[in-house]
Amino acid sequence: MRVYCLALLLTGAAGAGAGCGGDDFENEPRPAAAVTLTGVIQDQGVTVSPSKVGGGPVLITVSNQTKQAHTLTLEGDSMKETVGPVQPQDTATIQATLESGSYEVRAGSPEAVVREIPPATVTVGPARDSSADQLLLP
Repeated sequence: MRVYCLALLLTGAAGAGAGCGGDDFENEPRPAAAVTLTGVIQDQGVTVSPSKVGGGPVLITVSNQTKQAHTLTLEGDSMKETVGPVQPQDTATIQATLESGSYEVRAGSPEAVVREIPPATVTVGPARDSSADQLLLP
């Protein structure tokens, strides 16, 4: 019985050791931590703050403070993300990874309106640094 237990223990230890290490693991840097932008849809226009960020993941949360539902659109040179409709007094979030460039955040309406709500502009600069040295990230 003792020999059987010892053999079982050694087999388990050898199997566990075989899964460790390896030469094919690449230690690539983590992406930048997501930046949260906040905004509001009003009759006078859409505003987003901050309006300038570095490239990388962003979360844009916008509150609709008008009396109509609106579709929220983030659009740039090579991408377009849409969410909604966002009901009055409700919020919506667009999650995207942005590269350098200029982007518009627009509030559209399914109904014909007298005048369009002016969009907000978000300027994205060079990519942000890796989040590898930041604490308390998932």
